[in-house]
Amino acid sequence: MADHQVYLGLGSNLGNRWENLEQAIRFIDEQVGTVTRQSSFVETEPWGFQSDNHFLNAVVLCETDKTPREILRLTQQIERDMGRHKNVNRRLTNRNYTDRPIDIDILLYDDLSVDEPDLKIPHPLMYERDFVMLPLREINNKL
Repeated sequence: MADHQVYLGLGSNLGNRWENLEQAIRFIDEQVGTVTRQSSFVETEPWGFQSDNHFLNAVVLCETDKTPREILRLTQQIERDMGRHKNVNRRLTNRNYTDRPIDIDILLYDDLSVDEPDLKIPHPLMYERDFVMLPLREINNKL
């Protein structure tokens, strides 16, 4: 039984971006919970780093019985399964953002607030990012 609502932000700028988002949404629906709303796909320029590859972004609303920690684990596994590799040389390159086939962020989880080193809800940068806020507002008219 799905007791919680979680909004997830998705982005892709490598490979077939459209198919990457569609596949991620299918995986979310199968593994995290039922996707009940999905925004349009929005093309945007990279944020926080330079790249010739534009992003395709979307937001989904998922009804779930999972905890935020479980959702983090599941979405990170989906990212890995889809070919995303964290930049292990981040400290050496001083780059926090890189090109990626898929990125999944937990934006909101009910009215919960979480502030842990590896999990912050609401997502701390979402209000600075039009590529998050525009699709989020499309499927949630309360924002």
